[in-house]
Amino acid sequence: MDILDRAENYLHLHGRLIDRLCFEALFRGGSRERVLDALRCYQNPDGGFGHALEPDLRGASSQPEPVEVAFWILDELDAFDSPMVAAACDYLAGVTAPDGGVPFVLPSVRDTLRAPWWQTDDDPPGNLVPTASIAGLLHKHGITHPWLATATDFCWSRIAELKEIGPYDARAIVTFLNLIPDRERADAEFARLREDILSTVAFDLNETGHVHFPLDFASEPLRLPLFTQDVLDTHLDALMDTQFDDAGWSANWLIWTPVVEHEWGGYLVLQRLKTLRAYGRLPG
Repeated sequence: MDILDRAENYLHLHGRLIDRLCFEALFRGGSRERVLDALRCYQNPDGGFGHALEPDLRGASSQPEPVEVAFWILDELDAFDSPMVAAACDYLAGVTAPDGGVPFVLPSVRDTLRAPWWQTDDDPPGNLVPTASIAGLLHKHGITHPWLATATDFCWSRIAELKEIGPYDARAIVTFLNLIPDRERADAEFARLREDILSTVAFDLNETGHVHFPLDFASEPLRLPLFTQDVLDTHLDALMDTQFDDAGWSANWLIWTPVVEHEWGGYLVLQRLKTLRAYGRLPG
């Protein structure tokens, strides 16, 4: 049984419907429209996404971060022509902070079941997470929406004034700078921040805890020279070697309620498979 067969078996035993459908569409020639049908069930009338599309946010109401999750799915399917995109941008425009970015999480999260780190002030400011990744994906697909100009200005401003960078900020910055059309400005900012970004990366394969490895930043080849090929090869080899017998990869963050172990497990199987395929490591 090859890696794809084991992954498929794992997803049938553990994965959510949307992850099973994504696997079928991306690796078995299945229907992409069925994935879109499933994704629509996570979108609310306000255009935002909820309903545990981001597994650690269990509530039904919309939050900014699930929009990013939805956009990555649409990116995988090359489906940014879906009406879901414009509706989500309208939602983002409605929850954007005065500084031009969307918050990491909105105060309405307090009324829902969620992981303990989803906390916020009464009036949260904009955050690069998830504003930068969302903006980058919209630019990648040539989307025009009034929110994007505001969000892009916010990202450039926030990146320019950063004093300290955490790993989630760093990952969002890498996505934004990798996808933004203004290559001269992106390359200059990347050159300035490269060492700070690298300081958030765990290179030791044996490092434990909630750490972020090179392939978390470069799940597919980047136009930015962040990692050398030998570093990528080392971590790709490890990714091939560390899958479980049932083709699952475990989360390295807190599993705070049993269901998220399965939901994140299916999500991670898909992410790792896509990474292995992007670097030519899957059979066929």
